[in-house]
Amino acid sequence: MRETITYIRHSLQEIYPSGELQALIRIIMESVCGLTTCQLLVGKDRDLSAKERSKIEEIVEGLRQQQPIQYLLGEALFHGMTLKVTPAVLIPRPETAELVDLVLQDWPTESSPHLLDVGTGSGCIAIALAKALPKAKVEAMDVSPEALELAQENARLQAVEIRFRQADILKVVDEAILSVGIVGIVGLDGIVSNPPYILQREKAQMERNVLAYEPHLALFVPDDDPLRFYRAIADYARIALRPGGKLYFEINPLCAEAMVEMLHDKQFKAIEIMCDFYGKSRFIRARI
Repeated sequence: MRETITYIRHSLQEIYPSGELQALIRIIMESVCGLTTCQLLVGKDRDLSAKERSKIEEIVEGLRQQQPIQYLLGEALFHGMTLKVTPAVLIPRPETAELVDLVLQDWPTESSPHLLDVGTGSGCIAIALAKALPKAKVEAMDVSPEALELAQENARLQAVEIRFRQADILKVVDEAILSVGIVGIVGLDGIVSNPPYILQREKAQMERNVLAYEPHLALFVPDDDPLRFYRAIADYARIALRPGGKLYFEINPLCAEAMVEMLHDKQFKAIEIMCDFYGKSRFIRARI
């Protein structure tokens, strides 16, 4: 095993900083070999099987191409859960776990709200809410059939019941029925969404592993129309939310002021901007 750790370190040390490399070694050994952090720290050694060595070599080769470790392992940690991920969905981020916590601030464990996650991707938000609120009715939508298939699998693995629907929120609002007939979800207590919000001009500042491997459909919006998804969701919320229902967004800090103005123009009330753990304006909560 020590030889394998040395192999990983030598293969990747020119690509990844030492701290990140050490974290990658821990993740690989835990995931592939079932070794705990404690076992690694005390230097516990054992012979690896041929299958384990082959899997580690495959992962290391992917990392040398700067593929995200979560895609290589096929799983990601989120809000205390291990969820399956593929390149069809974004890798769940810690900031999005904070969005879940923001929603949960408004709903005690024993409450039974009717909630909708728009643009569910891997299902991470909807599943985390369903687990934390076992009496809630949780629904989720996404435009991607591949994402919905994965989200449904994650829901089964986490033993939660969620109603998934395929729908394009942009078309839902553009079409005359305004989604009441298309999606049929009304009387909601809350709508939560982490839609695409990264500006095209921000690409130059992004890491290669994100640009090359994560789905651009779920990441980017045009520089000249950064709020396109938020406007559509807000329009839908005006129809689908019950009086007093709440809207929860993860946002681009660059667009925080524009978001407040847009929601105010659409007559939302109690609009609040909240910061993430980096101190950036990352979330908005409002009510109808």
